[in-house]
Amino acid sequence: MNAKELSDAIQTYVRTETFPVGVSLVKEEANLPQKAKRPTRDLGYQITICQAVGFSRRYGWSIAMNGADLSCPIAQVAFGYEEQLPFYSEGNLACGMYTDSLETGAKSEQDVPKLSKEESGYYVSYPLERAEIDPDVVVIYGNAAQVMRLVAGMLYKRGGSIPSTFSSRADCADIAIKPLQTGEPQVIVPCYGDRLFAQTQDHEMAFSFHFRDAQELVDGLVGTQKGGVRYPIPSFLRYQAEFPPTYQKLTGMFGEGKEKELTS
Repeated sequence: MNAKELSDAIQTYVRTETFPVGVSLVKEEANLPQKAKRPTRDLGYQITICQAVGFSRRYGWSIAMNGADLSCPIAQVAFGYEEQLPFYSEGNLACGMYTDSLETGAKSEQDVPKLSKEESGYYVSYPLERAEIDPDVVVIYGNAAQVMRLVAGMLYKRGGSIPSTFSSRADCADIAIKPLQTGEPQVIVPCYGDRLFAQTQDHEMAFSFHFRDAQELVDGLVGTQKGGVRYPIPSFLRYQAEFPPTYQKLTGMFGEGKEKELTS
């Protein structure tokens, strides 16, 4: 299955409002998609990783970036562009904002998935339907019902449940790095930065997975649709409406008129 086929299937069975996005880690600049925008070169400023995904899913742009294009210091560390300096690892970025102490802040920073410099590369995001390369990871934003639909599809053949973790921070690492490191799909509650910088809305969640699982997901979407798990979710409508007393009185008058016609 290629990226375009996956995109078509997602739109058929999940109907997302924004483009499903592919994410690739590309080692060499020469291998970047030709039409990809480089933030500092083409936009004139640095951006966050979540903004890159936002450009891809809302504008349909391909974005290619490395540390020189990246404004977020947490992502600089997570994606292997900068070292974990003591000021970071001690918890100073989290303390006072997300945690009540340096000790708990250090736990939060330690928990962020990270790539080594050897594992790192250009972070490339793009809409699946316009993919020039195969993605490493796919991320799909939608409402809670759409994410539920994706979870059901992914579990159709494997059963059980999907393990995910939530921290309200650094969802860019949970989206891209965690599926690569664990091999497991992730349900994503967008973090504060994703909402603040990438304009992710209150009703949105996300679902990310390793691209090698694409066929399994699509097979599951097909199978669960046949089984009755669908989106939009059909509302229960098989009941008789109840009306106010005056409406019921008029309905009775209709009946009285018909009785008079039959007896006349």
